[in-house]
Amino acid sequence: MPTSGYYRVLPEGPVTVAPDSGGSLYTDLVIDPGLTYRHTMPEPEDKGVPFEAGTEFSQTYPISAARRAEPQTEAETASSSDAVPMPRPLRPRVFVVANQKGGVGKTTTAVNLAVALAQGGLRVLVVDLDPQGNASTALGVDHRLGARGTYEVLLQNDTIAEDVVPSGEHENVIVLPATLDLAGAEIELVSQVARENRLAKALTQFLSNHEVDYVLIDCPPSLGLLTVNALVAAREILLPIQCEYYALEGVSQLMRTIDLVKSDLNDQLMLTTVLLTMFDSRTKLASGVADEVRRHFGAETLDTVVPRSVRVSEAPSYGKTVLTYDPASVGAKTYRAAAREIADRGASPDLYARSVLPIRPGD
Repeated sequence: MPTSGYYRVLPEGPVTVAPDSGGSLYTDLVIDPGLTYRHTMPEPEDKGVPFEAGTEFSQTYPISAARRAEPQTEAETASSSDAVPMPRPLRPRVFVVANQKGGVGKTTTAVNLAVALAQGGLRVLVVDLDPQGNASTALGVDHRLGARGTYEVLLQNDTIAEDVVPSGEHENVIVLPATLDLAGAEIELVSQVARENRLAKALTQFLSNHEVDYVLIDCPPSLGLLTVNALVAAREILLPIQCEYYALEGVSQLMRTIDLVKSDLNDQLMLTTVLLTMFDSRTKLASGVADEVRRHFGAETLDTVVPRSVRVSEAPSYGKTVLTYDPASVGAKTYRAAAREIADRGASPDLYARSVLPIRPGD
């Protein structure tokens, strides 16, 4: 029977949970005393004070169940993936996952939503436009120097079909990877003809003869030619907003950028989806930011809110998304819920009635 409790750090690393004896500060911590938990407290404010073995903490911090040493069986993975079929969109949806502020969860959102949509039976293309290649890493795709990908599509006239590779995360996900070569693309694109439209042209060609339901473009946190290419190629903006004050300033900057792109390069671009990320329910600030975002973007903001999650942060270090790293975790469940909201909206005629989303020839 779950009960509140306290925990302490042991020399070997895990945390042992004991029942609460009453009168403690841990009333909002729900645990099972029979399990072993991993300590996941964020960095202390005073970095000069190390946490010694056996220290008992005077505040409540999030904890998550330690992953079992033995791998999950296929049956366990299937049962915990909650792979309920999702509706196909009326038209292929092309999202740019954008926010000029870094560290708000753009790449994390892109890759986890891609796998969540794929688990729902939808076909997803992820275009990695960030030279760091983090999306490629999380999706288990090789992006070492020499691998072909977005750089070759933008600057060497490769087609997307030539360079796209399947993701090891799910058979319905394909990836156009990014390598470090892409870091020089900003400069090389300056002299190119129709430099802002190169990705749009390649993507239009690919979608004309490939069945894809969703395209998610992950771009760097800056307004260079790579991001502009993404904004011109996309029809919808998926905006992850971290539940912190500075995130609101980044949104105002992005909205000005969107207006410029719409007026000069892509009048079909729309902000259709806002996802609140890194939500910490223990702070009033997070709730205040969420309320402010919903006040400005009520129709666009998803009901689902992504909480801070250690599992989500751990997954990329294993070359995985949280959907496959720990399918039963809160982070995985949250991204599946967000993906379902997006899929349900995409299947609704209302989205297309109030937008200028394109209709492909023959539809």
